Amino acid sequence: MSTTWHVLGAGSLGTLWATRLARAGVPVRLILRDVGRLQAYEAAGGLTLVEHGAAQHYPVPAETPDSTEPINRLLVACKAYDAEHAVAQLAPRLAPGAELILLQNGLGSQDAVAAQAPQARCIYASSTEGAFREGDWRVVFAGHGFTWLGDASHPVAPIWLEDLSNAGIPHEWSPEILTRLWRKLALNCAINPLTVLHDCRNGGLQEHHCEVATLCGELGELLERCGQPAAAENLQQEVERVIQATAANFSSMYQDVSNQRRTEISYLLGHACKVAARHQLNLPHLNQLQQRLIARLLSLGLPSD
Repeated sequence: MSTTWHVLGAGSLGTLWATRLARAGVPVRLILRDVGRLQAYEAAGGLTLVEHGAAQHYPVPAETPDSTEPINRLLVACKAYDAEHAVAQLAPRLAPGAELILLQNGLGSQDAVAAQAPQARCIYASSTEGAFREGDWRVVFAGHGFTWLGDASHPVAPIWLEDLSNAGIPHEWSPEILTRLWRKLALNCAINPLTVLHDCRNGGLQEHHCEVATLCGELGELLERCGQPAAAENLQQEVERVIQATAANFSSMYQDVSNQRRTEISYLLGHACKVAARHQLNLPHLNQLQQRLIARLLSLGLPSD
């Protein structure tokens, strides 16, 4: 019998992974915030995945954090700002040698989660898959992407990657996962805040070429200073390629703002600016972008952290 995948967070990526794993016959259980959410989920009867315009329903079992079943494999698919607290709640249920797959955007939350679960193996993931929620328990697959996974302290790939192959989740085990995460951080910093400030889909940034190019230059400097030259290589070309390839999509930060949800600014732009300050690196456009974004969030009554 395969090890059960416990999925923490029923947002877009958590739902996307849970439904595809369930479709492949892999045992999956959702962990929902509280009894109220569990009741709402049970009333809906499961998760719905919309692909190529067709909706498919999956009655994935669910539970609350205080369930007693031990957790051997946990996909942490909640937002970066929720991850540390959510994993701390589940720490008593984590079996010795449990594996945590961390799907958070940005950097900073991974170390905080690892500190809450010293008995577990933390595997970092960086995904370019596109999905958005069309309502509670219903997610639309917006574009084929790729997921890199890795463990900087233990480079041997786990055998359960077979589950991802069977579920049709394109992936690769990457010994250089930190380079991937820094690269993704830079991509997010160059795209997400600007989509909020210019109120546009990703493709709308093609009209702001100079602004994007300037940010890419500063982000490249930051990556070099952080000892990540590979992450800085051809950054602007990659950003422009992503903007074009995902032109019809709304960035995750845009979706958060438009739905009046807290953003992950602290783990994206905030983390970049904090690291730059620590290295005494002057990046005026990046710092100005952070201030503009904070001002926009505050004007909308949203948290600025």
